[in-house]
Amino acid sequence: MKQHEIDNHYSQLRLIAEEKASYKTTSKQGDNVKIFTKESLIQELKEIQALGWVRNGRPGNAGGVGNTLEDLLGITENNLPIPNATEWELKCQRINTSSLVTLFHMEPSPRALKFVPQIFLPLYGWPHQEAGLRYDLLEMSFRQTISGHIRSDRGFMIDVDRKNQKVLVTFDSRLISTTHEDWKNQIQEKGGLNELNPQPYWGFSDLNNKAGTKLLNCFFVQAESKKEAGVEYFRYSKMMILREFNFDGFLSGIEQGYVYIDFDARTGHNHGTKFRLRRDKIPSLYKEVIEI
Repeated sequence: MKQHEIDNHYSQLRLIAEEKASYKTTSKQGDNVKIFTKESLIQELKEIQALGWVRNGRPGNAGGVGNTLEDLLGITENNLPIPNATEWELKCQRINTSSLVTLFHMEPSPRALKFVPQIFLPLYGWPHQEAGLRYDLLEMSFRQTISGHIRSDRGFMIDVDRKNQKVLVTFDSRLISTTHEDWKNQIQEKGGLNELNPQPYWGFSDLNNKAGTKLLNCFFVQAESKKEAGVEYFRYSKMMILREFNFDGFLSGIEQGYVYIDFDARTGHNHGTKFRLRRDKIPSLYKEVIEI
């Protein structure tokens, strides 16, 4: 079997940082596990890059660009733990995409207040678009995607307070869009139009710990795509090694408007508060970027 043909005998890829040769071992489930050194994985990625255009191996699958790369590597899982407890991931995306990827979930402090369901929804929520249809007639919604670059049309924004080491949610009723005039009148009756008090926030240290455990060192692969006669092809043209989470880059991303905080709650369920990132900005969250 050639190096880049699909190898269904391998169910997982593990990366050994300093060993010289790749070899097979067996998982607890009895499946063969493909072991790569860092150097051998780099070599395989270079050879995949040299293949040029390859057919999408998972047509109709939104993640086909990553799945096809995994197939070429002969793996089905993309977690790459190193024995010294440093962890690696294999990330793949289409070039020139600005879609958002969820980095992690984290509710704001003060946690005891349960800010989203207990304050945002009852005081600042608005009728859910499916209230009286899919949900109860009184179902409320609070869905906002906000950044530190510009206020939302409902007056919300993120403030990175470096002096006090907090990322805070701010509210300015003067900047509510005129399209939300009825909502503005409603919140004036419920809680007033002043700044949030208390303001929900995330401490720097908590954010750094959370993000640092979620944003692992990774091999980051970007692919061009094209269609010929209705068939999609990928070319894995840009590859990088990303090492060590860069917290200052994360904060700068909030300030510059490519890291977002996404609230998604309704009366019946809080879907969780998410930190999200424009996919093309993933390298900005790492201290070391090495092109392969």
